Amino acid sequence: MVSDVGLIALLLAGVCALFALLASLWGVLQKRADWMLAGRNAVVVLAPLLTLSVLAIIYANLSGDYRLEYTAQVSSNATPTLLKITALWGGQNGSLLFWAWLMSLFSGGVLLRKWQKNNDLIPYVAGVLAFVQFFFIALVVFYANPFAKLWALPSGQVIGAVLPPAGALPFTAADGNGLAPLLRHPGMIIHPPFLYLGFVGLAVPFAFAVAALLSGRLNDDWIRATRRWTLMAWLFLSMGLLLGMRWAYDVMGWGGYWGWDAVENAALLPWLSGTAFVHSVMIQEKRAMLKIWNMFLIIWTFCQVILGTFITRTGVISSVHSFARSSIGGPFLGFTAVTLIGSVSLLLYRLDSLRSDNKLDNLLSRESVFLLQNVLFMLINFVVGLGTYFPILSELVTDNKITVGPQYYNQMVGLLLVPLMLLMGVAPLVSWRSASLQALGRLLWVPAAIAMVVIVVMAVMGISNVLALLGFWLVAFAAATTLIDYARGVAARHKSTAESYPLALWNLAGRNRRRYGGYLVHMAVILFGLGVIGTHFFQVETQRTLEPGQSFTIGGYTIQFANLEMVPTAEADKQILAARVTVSSGSSSNVMRPFQEIYDNGEQMTPPALLSSVKEDLYVLLAGWGTDGSWATLKVFINPLASWLWIGGLVFIFGTLVAAWPVAEGARRKTS
Repeated sequence: MVSDVGLIALLLAGVCALFALLASLWGVLQKRADWMLAGRNAVVVLAPLLTLSVLAIIYANLSGDYRLEYTAQVSSNATPTLLKITALWGGQNGSLLFWAWLMSLFSGGVLLRKWQKNNDLIPYVAGVLAFVQFFFIALVVFYANPFAKLWALPSGQVIGAVLPPAGALPFTAADGNGLAPLLRHPGMIIHPPFLYLGFVGLAVPFAFAVAALLSGRLNDDWIRATRRWTLMAWLFLSMGLLLGMRWAYDVMGWGGYWGWDAVENAALLPWLSGTAFVHSVMIQEKRAMLKIWNMFLIIWTFCQVILGTFITRTGVISSVHSFARSSIGGPFLGFTAVTLIGSVSLLLYRLDSLRSDNKLDNLLSRESVFLLQNVLFMLINFVVGLGTYFPILSELVTDNKITVGPQYYNQMVGLLLVPLMLLMGVAPLVSWRSASLQALGRLLWVPAAIAMVVIVVMAVMGISNVLALLGFWLVAFAAATTLIDYARGVAARHKSTAESYPLALWNLAGRNRRRYGGYLVHMAVILFGLGVIGTHFFQVETQRTLEPGQSFTIGGYTIQFANLEMVPTAEADKQILAARVTVSSGSSSNVMRPFQEIYDNGEQMTPPALLSSVKEDLYVLLAGWGTDGSWATLKVFINPLASWLWIGGLVFIFGTLVAAWPVAEGARRKTS
């Protein structure tokens, strides 16, 4: 039986993870290289073993093996082939196995690499990774096993269990339930894998940090060794968040992309502290400062990953994204407590050895700007975390679950984003160690003036919202400072090498990819800012009920309802009812088909019809209809500058790849 092979591979993986943990520990304590190597190899073996388990579940879903409880939950005869594969992470048990599998790939990739000068850290790294792996594999085996089979009890009740209960007989379901409608969207097919890759990837810098604390090797070698691993994990997490935003925009039908949902926030929290870490490690590498702070940041970031997984998986907080309540909450909290307390205890033990070699020379310096940015990122982290976990805290204290709404987040986070965006604009022009106020003023007045011209033009165009004008000034200022710094570097290289300006730009970025890739990421954030300002301050919304042939006008668009029609679908359990709508604007005319997905189980989905441009999105929903086709209710949003969110996402990905791209050793020496 394929499923039995998968279960055996899962159990062997658990044994190997435990052996890796104990062997690494014994090897370090006894200074036995053979045991250290055995522990390292045992972690590497986890990848092929868990791959077998994952393939076994996928095979069960594809073949319709409804003896397995998990397959009966997430697959069905009518489920398309692609969705049967992605059903691996469509339910609680499979998604935890998927998490463990991705973790094994990262762990194997780390430990197979020849680390040379950092080789003495690897036994500790192997032990930490084995500890994390063992927890997740044990969680899958004992609490959320996707290989549990269906059994019919003498009472007639059907339950799922790995081993048969007394008197139970094997049971095979006639068909499965299939994925929930919300999980069938393409965004949900690719959103979880990227999010999980970000989560498991952050275990690598965490493992190296703990290894440095355990070994006492507390210089910045662990940071340099994990720089690209950290950037790639951060990129995957960022892409997961972006894909989640796009999924919400395309499926949820509320006209927005971020609702401050608890599960959205759970993924945002490690991104915030991880972003602070990505910035602050540069200070440690450049000035040997903030060693304690960086250790705390990566420990807290990884613990937030575990906490986020906890609230997503246990259903303790209500969310459209979360899984149902389960019994894994206790183990998750215990693992988080052990990880946090153990790591912080190590940090306190090594505190004296982590004192900075240098101090801030001047409050007006790049170090100070980065430090202030860190403080702001962590304040946002605190604000979002407080709002996210407040329902749990209030229920514990008052026995009433009190939630906070989007207004709290918008006001508090928006307030902190203003100085953060300002500092992002100032940072490129401030030198390390010390900067002259007069010199900085000479550099800043041009971008400040450019930004002022921008908002004057906008005010003349009729924009009177003060907060929106402030936002536009900030993004214009940050864009101008970044572009001016690019221009200064290109001009200097052109003058010294006589290269053409395009070639000078190419070579400049190529020789300092981390800096100029980072600037591209900043430009992406500026584009995000445009999208957020436009959609937050200038969104227009209306709802109208129309008979065939009737129309209405909104924001320069004339929207006419023609008729309702059924659209053929390949999924047997789903019907699609679409409204044919003609949209006219100026001399152009387009046909849009907002629709409702109606499922046999009674669920309905309301994806929008979208007409997008760099200026704005027209977002049309079919909110209701007459069964005889005599009327339809259309809900319409105009979302100004929404496309810049997704354009910014592409720039963000490109910029992070540039920053993380390996540099040849010779080029590295020339730029160091």
